[in-house]
Amino acid sequence: MLPKYILITPARNEVEFIELALKSVVAQTVLPVKWVIVSDGSTDGTDALVRKYAEEHAWIELIRTPDRESRHFAGKVAAFNVGLAQVRDLDYDVIACMDADLSFDNDYFEFLLQKLNQDPMLGLVGTPFRELSRETYDYRFVSIEHVSGACQVFRRECFKAIGGYVPIKGGSIDHVAVITARMKGWKTRTFSEKFCMHHRTIGTAEVGTIRARFKYGIKDYAIGNAPLWEFFRTVYQMTHRPLLLGGLALGCGYVWACLRKVERAVSPELMAFHRKEQMRRIKKLLLKDVPFPGASLCKPPAHF
Repeated sequence: MLPKYILITPARNEVEFIELALKSVVAQTVLPVKWVIVSDGSTDGTDALVRKYAEEHAWIELIRTPDRESRHFAGKVAAFNVGLAQVRDLDYDVIACMDADLSFDNDYFEFLLQKLNQDPMLGLVGTPFRELSRETYDYRFVSIEHVSGACQVFRRECFKAIGGYVPIKGGSIDHVAVITARMKGWKTRTFSEKFCMHHRTIGTAEVGTIRARFKYGIKDYAIGNAPLWEFFRTVYQMTHRPLLLGGLALGCGYVWACLRKVERAVSPELMAFHRKEQMRRIKKLLLKDVPFPGASLCKPPAHF
């Protein structure tokens, strides 16, 4: 038997894309016990669209939270936790946090549940995502241990062990969750046999591309990226669109955060573990005599 799973989706003004997610989940070969969609102050018709599907499918539930002044990642965690509280008394084995702007194959969750079934030490699984431009991770360079925040599927015991998502206002909550899971002894894995489509360019909901890159650099500093790692990451990103400017903005964000002594979003223990992993990967890449990417996506994701 496959594990029983629940889905939680924080959604804020997602009327443009959320029906794609609704259609994808409704069509799954293995349905969730419950799918809680938390409308985080939406004003664009998101609620009405979700209610339409909830009327047809009893396992879909809409919860609306009060509007907040700005869009930030700590708010997303707060919305997620509202959904988590709603399922606390349900019987389930797996919990997934899924963005509202995704679509995927009908057997997407069945595939991931099977992977969890095959290895009891797997605590967190997922797949790559693709954007409409067809850009995706280059898995010659990116560790398959990283799991994209677009859809993270946790074993319930693993999610409890990491203490859930940390409400970091600046972002990287998904990245911190992945690192913490490994630090706690769980395996994390991306399975590239499948993918989900991401219908909004990552990290650009409210900012332009260059500004978004600068913010990624700040996030990299906040989660403790090693300076050497960030240097190679910056150089690599300069070779991708927008040429030079994207990588420069990324590096400037990191240096700016360092000079301003931006508060670290993680514990010293987690930062040390994270940097040790990065140095191990640098050594591995250099020994293989391959170019160091620093990041894998032409448009660097908010979580990496």
